[in-house]
Amino acid sequence: MGLITQTAQLYYGTGTLPYGGYQFISLVDVINNFRVAYVGEDKIISKISRADIKFHAMRGLQELSFDTFKSCKSLEIEVPPSLKMTLPQDYVNYIKLTWSDASGIEHVIYPASKTSNPTSVIQDALGNYTFDGSGNLLTQPVTIGSTTLGNFNSQSTTTDSDDLDWDDVMGTKYGIDPQYAQSNGSFYIDDCLGFIHFSSNIAGKTVILKYISDSLGTDEEMKVHKMAEEAMYKHIAHSILNTRANVDRNVVATFKKERSAAIRNAKIRLSNIKLEEITQILRGKSKWIKH
Repeated sequence: MGLITQTAQLYYGTGTLPYGGYQFISLVDVINNFRVAYVGEDKIISKISRADIKFHAMRGLQELSFDTFKSCKSLEIEVPPSLKMTLPQDYVNYIKLTWSDASGIEHVIYPASKTSNPTSVIQDALGNYTFDGSGNLLTQPVTIGSTTLGNFNSQSTTTDSDDLDWDDVMGTKYGIDPQYAQSNGSFYIDDCLGFIHFSSNIAGKTVILKYISDSLGTDEEMKVHKMAEEAMYKHIAHSILNTRANVDRNVVATFKKERSAAIRNAKIRLSNIKLEEITQILRGKSKWIKH
């Protein structure tokens, strides 16, 4: 009846990564367990096809991947002279971007919210729009980019506040927006073309992108952490009951509450809060800092 089927020698001796797979359960097992526990005569769902369960299970995996599961997706590159990074194939949203120094310490790169990469229209010497033989408006190729993006790429910051041109970072020296008062650099994500663009002071640095996916990219990714397994069952059950016409709405409301409670418990468990670590941080609050 035990879940571990291989010996310790086989587990530790193969050297095959990744280790720690016992903390996860595959989506196939989740679907099978759901059919055993929730589907059948005298159960909450009397009859349903496996395809329907699979659909709702995959949707549940997507939703929980966005804000419940721990994300371990990351990508490290050296920023090329083009100052851009291609978004990963399974990218959904970013968590943060950092650059790593010679000591391996990561410095957070902040987003540039006041820039973009608009389509650049080709104009003649008088500023008039130009057209091709078919009457279509001529624009700059996407590989060249816009003037706005080019100016963003060329901007640079310095750690010396006296030399920093504060007018270029949204404000003056005594009225600067605090979000721009840093010298770690900035980035802009062009979702239309799938690139991350960096300011010029990031050129040549080692950049780390930490991001979230939907856990459906490959078969190996389609797994659920055991601390969130119950949340998956409640999500599937609620989704199935909510899409059926002959189900009592009170039953649907009950499962909606149970789903919310299970997801909340999963978030608390996966937050990985350790009392000893919090205590150690709070000890530092009593230290006197001399000026």
